[in-house]
Amino acid sequence: MKVILLGPPGAGKGTQAARIAEKLQVTRAASGDLFRGNIRNNTELGRLAKSYMDRGVLVPDDVTIRLVMDWLDSPEQSKGFVLDGFPRTLGQAEALDRVLVDKGGINRVMYINVPEAELIRRLAGRYICRICQTPYHESFSPPRQAGICDKCGGEVYQRDDDKAEVVGKRLEVFFKETEPLVDYYRLAGNLKEINGEGTIEDVGNALIAALE
Repeated sequence: MKVILLGPPGAGKGTQAARIAEKLQVTRAASGDLFRGNIRNNTELGRLAKSYMDRGVLVPDDVTIRLVMDWLDSPEQSKGFVLDGFPRTLGQAEALDRVLVDKGGINRVMYINVPEAELIRRLAGRYICRICQTPYHESFSPPRQAGICDKCGGEVYQRDDDKAEVVGKRLEVFFKETEPLVDYYRLAGNLKEINGEGTIEDVGNALIAALE
């Protein structure tokens, strides 16, 4: 089964994508993970992506698409996959459809819908461990000792793109560039929209029900 999980920053896509992948017994990937993996392994695509990131500009669609397609061509993805937050633009969606047309296409696209005010509350409170990447939240799940990771003792910090002053801009970019994908997949007939305001368990159960 081939699944795409869409949603704005702060909707909980990463958590739910992992749950869905485990349920379906398939692999999952987010474009950010693929970027970091290729850069860490010093691949040709990784070096190309890094050249844009080092200049502080967005990685072009064609490079992102090549990264994802390279991952999809791996034998591990032959029985299905979950894509977390990809595609992000109509161009990426159309390219993905062309590649998968002979493989049955995408089975289900699920959009986690969360009101903007709730997204800002979630994002502006997020922190992460610099070493082990354990996530925290100042309201929902703070570390036992401020600034110190419970698991490894590493520094807990807030990413620049989670700071309050840039959260609004991130959401603006999402709704401008990515939300049109909702209409694109709705017209294709494979979209399910999920209310993302509930607990992690509630949202996860709704997503699984939509798959079944």
